Amino acid sequence: MARKKVIEIVLDTETTGLDFTKERIIEFAAVRLENGKIKDEFQTLINPQQHIRKSSIAIHGITEDMVKDAPTEAEIMPQILEFIGDYPIVAHNAIFDYQFLNEASLRCLDKPLENARIDSQFMFKEVYPDLDSHGLENLCERFNVEFKDHHRAMADTMGLALAYPKLKKLYLQKNKWEESQLENIEYLFERFIRIQNTVTTLQSELQDLKSIFKLHFELGGSSITAQTGETLSYQSKQSYSYSLKDIKQVLDDIGALEKAVKLNNGFIDRLCNSNSLTPEQKEILQNARNEISETKNIHIAKSNK
Repeated sequence: MARKKVIEIVLDTETTGLDFTKERIIEFAAVRLENGKIKDEFQTLINPQQHIRKSSIAIHGITEDMVKDAPTEAEIMPQILEFIGDYPIVAHNAIFDYQFLNEASLRCLDKPLENARIDSQFMFKEVYPDLDSHGLENLCERFNVEFKDHHRAMADTMGLALAYPKLKKLYLQKNKWEESQLENIEYLFERFIRIQNTVTTLQSELQDLKSIFKLHFELGGSSITAQTGETLSYQSKQSYSYSLKDIKQVLDDIGALEKAVKLNNGFIDRLCNSNSLTPEQKEILQNARNEISETKNIHIAKSNK
């Protein structure tokens, strides 16, 4: 029996900024995968007919001069949508590209994008939850895919198109195993609670042992070397709190303000959704967004017993 043909469109976009309601696509690239093999490709620069933010140019390197002779959004969107067809869209942090394409389709053709959306970043996190970073560069490195010209649309698309079939295979295997365990869900939840309690207990035990080690050194004890070669030693380090108001200008003058001060993104999100800001203030905060992502988590409520 002939193998069923599975077609997926792997794509990437570069944009003037991050707010899909105000910014525009300036580069689009896509490849057509048939059963995991690259069969066709499409790429284009796009004249956004508006300013490209410096923060965006710093990432992808596409200047206004580079796109001035490119087709406009209205001219190129029919070709883009024809290439995409009604096939599933694969992208790394897919919500970003999908929102921009959907908004462009609404503007140009008055119809929303209805393609299925596959987020390779989500799949990567599911298969390798232990990694510190789940960016596209890390994905390509994990599957030994050569990756050059990062943050240009076709380079990112090709990197993903080569890595995605390998990731998809592992993800589907993981998904199949998970589905096979659904009939054991009650037992697995009991097991989860048991493991969680054990981990909490072990963390407490480790902290108790560290307290004893600390006491050993504070009473004049020397370093200890285990039979396996690990060395236990003691370090004392002073740290200070600083008044941001008093040092902000110095940090700004030497270009260290952004590195020294970490934003509370959750707090900023809540501000954007609150009624405590003027529309102008909200717009400033929203225009400062430099990444979009979505998370899905389970929640376990503690017993009242």
